[in-house]
Amino acid sequence: MFLLGLTGSIGMGKSTTAAIFAELGCDVWDADAAVHRLYAKGGAAVPAFAEVFPSSIVDGAVSRMKLKDIIINDPKTLKQIEAIVHPLVAQDRADFLASTSADIVVLDIPLLFETGGDAAMDAVACVVVPDDVQQSRVMARGTMTLAQFQAIREKQMPAREKAARADYVITTDTPQHARAQVQDVIADIKGKLADA
Repeated sequence: MFLLGLTGSIGMGKSTTAAIFAELGCDVWDADAAVHRLYAKGGAAVPAFAEVFPSSIVDGAVSRMKLKDIIINDPKTLKQIEAIVHPLVAQDRADFLASTSADIVVLDIPLLFETGGDAAMDAVACVVVPDDVQQSRVMARGTMTLAQFQAIREKQMPAREKAARADYVITTDTPQHARAQVQDVIADIKGKLADA
């Protein structure tokens, strides 16, 4: 099994690229989707949050909005929140890896380099677009202000640095171009697997 880390900053087209990998026969694990499962009603994170941050529970689920408020009011709580979530996400990923038999498994992890997760990968693919395209994509979603977007972008490793550290760089300027590059990445990895 070949583990390909997929990363990229907000608005770069990572979700679309992950979907192309899935369409082309790779199994894909999504870190953000795992967090959503853990936070949902009945999710594995709910009991721990109910105990440590009871105000974060709304209708039996962990509220991301309430967590943001908790962090804004006391930035030190972020470490406590991460201490609850990270082991649960790691377990979710381990369960996924134990259940897949795919040759190529794509692990979609936004903060792959920031968390040192790249060390556990056989290779890393980074999705990129120019800064202006990234900003216009995020603003078009209508889910955050320009200031919020800029704050998120400042917290993430610069896209150029991620691309420089990646084994593969996928430019997501058009769906067709992204698909062609994903096909090339898969062909390259299959070549490496055949040679191994």
